[in-house]
Amino acid sequence: VFMVLSLLSIVYGALRCNILAIKIKYDDYNVRVKPAAYLCIFMWRSFEIATRVAVLVLFGSVLQIWVLLVGLVNFLSFFFYPWILFWLSRSPFPENIEKELSRLGTTIVLCLLTFLYAGINVFCWSAVQVELSDPDLISKSQNWYRMTVYYIMRLMENAFLLLMWYIYRTDFYLYVCAPMLCVQLLIGYCMGIFFMLVFYQYCHPCKKLFSSSVTEAL
Repeated sequence: VFMVLSLLSIVYGALRCNILAIKIKYDDYNVRVKPAAYLCIFMWRSFEIATRVAVLVLFGSVLQIWVLLVGLVNFLSFFFYPWILFWLSRSPFPENIEKELSRLGTTIVLCLLTFLYAGINVFCWSAVQVELSDPDLISKSQNWYRMTVYYIMRLMENAFLLLMWYIYRTDFYLYVCAPMLCVQLLIGYCMGIFFMLVFYQYCHPCKKLFSSSVTEAL
């Protein structure tokens, strides 16, 4: 019961972050989110987060040390990714975050922002994409390529972690149909991707402002 309540609270938080991100990106427009959009986001985040956590728990139950390495590699990759893009853009260092902050203070704030961004992306696609070269520190454009690469890599990673769990599973899982569980988790993650595509294709409140639709981008 507590696990279900925790999952629902996390999904609700992800849903609110999605809606807030849309309103921030399109603050010049009157954004009205329909019930269908709320439903799609809820199903998208529910499947995505639940299956991701389940995969990590299963993998960690048989390879405790390796799950720490997987989590660390994921976290560091997403932590340094915005900084790498910022350095490649050769943009000036952000100075407009807070006038009272020194350069060191601004750096600490940016590190905390990318820390939060990395922590979210370990489990699900972040509603807001950090872009340190932008004055608002978030990307206002819809990057289909980045999202596609994220979900393809995440699906492959989940499949690999489930394969490792299947190979090294212990007698504790003797009465569990391991192949069926692996298939169910992979299908569950694909269902999350499906609802995400439906949301961006049909239910996004500002889909008319996209330069290209999901199907065109794919």
